[in-house]
Amino acid sequence: MRYTLGIDFGGGAAKATLLCADGQIAATHTVEYPTAHPTARACEQNPADWWNALCTCTREVLRKGNIRAGEIAAVALDSATHSAVVCDGNMTPLRPCIHWTDSRSAEQAAGLRQTHGAEIFAKTYHSPDTVWTLPQLLWLRETEPQIYEKIRYVLFEKDWLRYCLTGILCTDRIEAAGSMLYNCERGEWDADLCALAGLTAGQLPPLCAPTDSAGAVTATAAAKTGLAEGTPVICGTTDTCMEILASGAVREGDMTVKLATAGRICVITDHACPDRQLVCYPHAVRGLWYPGTATKAAASALRWYRDTFGNSYREIDAAAETVSVGCEGLMFHPYLNGELTPYADPALCGSFVGVRSTHTKAHFDRAVLEGVALSLLDCYRYLETLGIPHGNTATLIGGGAGSPLWGQIVSDCLGLTLTVTENSDSSLGSAMLAGVAVGLFGGYDQAVAHCVRTVRTLTPNEENTKRYAELYKTYRRVHDALAPIYSGGET
Repeated sequence: MRYTLGIDFGGGAAKATLLCADGQIAATHTVEYPTAHPTARACEQNPADWWNALCTCTREVLRKGNIRAGEIAAVALDSATHSAVVCDGNMTPLRPCIHWTDSRSAEQAAGLRQTHGAEIFAKTYHSPDTVWTLPQLLWLRETEPQIYEKIRYVLFEKDWLRYCLTGILCTDRIEAAGSMLYNCERGEWDADLCALAGLTAGQLPPLCAPTDSAGAVTATAAAKTGLAEGTPVICGTTDTCMEILASGAVREGDMTVKLATAGRICVITDHACPDRQLVCYPHAVRGLWYPGTATKAAASALRWYRDTFGNSYREIDAAAETVSVGCEGLMFHPYLNGELTPYADPALCGSFVGVRSTHTKAHFDRAVLEGVALSLLDCYRYLETLGIPHGNTATLIGGGAGSPLWGQIVSDCLGLTLTVTENSDSSLGSAMLAGVAVGLFGGYDQAVAHCVRTVRTLTPNEENTKRYAELYKTYRRVHDALAPIYSGGET
């Protein structure tokens, strides 16, 4: 039997999936790593922690799958986009990675919108915001010039890790589209955009397709990871694209709702859909795109709540299920690091509103789940205004899809039927991508047919949908009332 290995690097953990050529998952393993918040609005991770997680994941999936390393036909990595690793000439990171949820570059993003907004949007299909690499690099140049002047290479999360595996520099065009240094129309690094950050295209990795070969595991990496020296490594791409692939969304009109670090609602199209409130990327499937709206904190909001206030995800779900729709007036806004659609406002803060002495921990548990769902409703309603064709069914993806209660809340809130697949993790998508790249699958359609299985369908409760529509009005009014307060400065 031959296998492929996909490894995803999410907001707080790495997950490896070992996939058989017959479409069955042989083993998985997850390793968490820390996120640092050294100052207000800061969010950073240490690349060394990613590498340690990768080494543990690879060894553990080999052990769990009870296979020899030489049976792996190919490896592919994915990660969240935007998150740059700035390196010296030896490819050593010069500082922790500024995670895409970091919002310290608000001033730089605003400056770019004012001075170069039209040019940037025309080339990248996006408007400057703190999530993009370009504003982050400007912040770094202005606040840490002694670090910035030492930069020889700017890589991205999965690309730095893949370099550690192979010694080869490259990135894919989907990843590049998330940097705000790439010209989507011409399909190349843009010299003028690079110049805004004081960089040249030569400081960025060569561009290729997600399925292109990106070298092979070196002897040094083999000793640390347990992988066989010479194992082919595929370029790979971004986590959302791989989650979309793992969900089976490879045709025009397919729609996904993502409950991962961020929340996304994407519709597959046969063309780019530039809009200042959309995140618009090309799909791994040539000729397709997956434009979508985004809420900045979804599963990451629940993780913050779990880590801060206690109990496991299972305990939170069980308690939340005992509370009625609307949490008896308690409401949560998940703006822990600002917000994207439809506000594009990095100053927004999270909040619990409407707290009474009658509220228990269980009310707060459910309020977090409902708050993220209402933020997704914000996203969905904006997407509807654009008229992009789609059906009344979507696939629920991301780690949050593992919660039947949360999935049902999202279904009720959006008024959409949601299908849940056996595994929509982006690490599965990367393993599928690797299989397509080396010919284990005869294309994306065959990979989906072999690997994607629906396990349940969530149908919206009509009464709950009506109730959430009313709650949404209050949700928006609370945002409108608090937004001017947050914009006044640091909180």
